[in-house]
Amino acid sequence: MFGDTHALGRRIPQLFAGLVLYGVSMALMLRSGLGLDPWDVLHQGLQRTVGLSVGAWVTICGALVLLLWIPLRQRPGLGTVANVLLIGAAMDLTLRAVGGPGALPARIALSAGAIALNGLATGLYIGARLGPGPRDGLMTGLHRRTGRSLRLLRTGIEVTVLTAGVLLGGTAGVGTVAYALAIGPMAQLFLRWCTVPVAAEDSRKG
Repeated sequence: MFGDTHALGRRIPQLFAGLVLYGVSMALMLRSGLGLDPWDVLHQGLQRTVGLSVGAWVTICGALVLLLWIPLRQRPGLGTVANVLLIGAAMDLTLRAVGGPGALPARIALSAGAIALNGLATGLYIGARLGPGPRDGLMTGLHRRTGRSLRLLRTGIEVTVLTAGVLLGGTAGVGTVAYALAIGPMAQLFLRWCTVPVAAEDSRKG
């Protein structure tokens, strides 16, 4: 199914490491108290309004977004399913283990470190080429069906979830702005190091 078994021996562990680190980075951003990425503003808002943990809402929203793939005729991969199952759990475990720093310099350092870790995690799980996350797949599926630019679609989706999250009580702040500005360049940088070379046929499937 995934082609080159030698590459697969690296891709699966890299995928899982990237997804776990992604959940850890999200928890650290939350603990900094300086603002979350747009989707986590929504997840936190749902947690504050409805209940359950933030990580549980990461999982629930991921599963709901995955359902939107059906009319878009998107095909999930191993990475897609693992994304739904692992990130929220890793986030909740990290939140239980890590408390928030009190002093502002420590909070700034925690937020900056979390954004850098998120960039690395993104490079790892996307570079494994085992399927996009539910939210990325929604964006690419809409792009394929509508012909709209990826940048426009991503901006529209993230503005929508950010607005909904703020209205529900989620935390947006300087960390949200820093994430929006930094995550693209950082993910691109880490992708150069983390993308696993695979055979052409395997690449099309992943």
